[in-house]
Amino acid sequence: MKARIIVVILLAGLMLTQTGCGRFTGGAAVGAVGAGAAYEIQSKRQMDKLEEDLEKGNITQEEYEIRKDQIRRGSIFY
Repeated sequence: MKARIIVVILLAGLMLTQTGCGRFTGGAAVGAVGAGAAYEIQSKRQMDKLEEDLEKGNITQEEYEIRKDQIRRGSIFY
């Protein structure tokens, strides 16, 4: 589901370059969308690692909740 949202965002950015917004504006929009998508992918990886650490017992439930909240505050999708 989240991957689909990222794809839609990327496609929207690509469409901006095709609507006559100009090369700079379209290029800037695509760059911003790409950077946002990369950031969300990193957030997903962090959440996956966090869940893995909790399952392995490397962190406590309290540590898990604190870190999860930090990731959510910096993410659009979490």
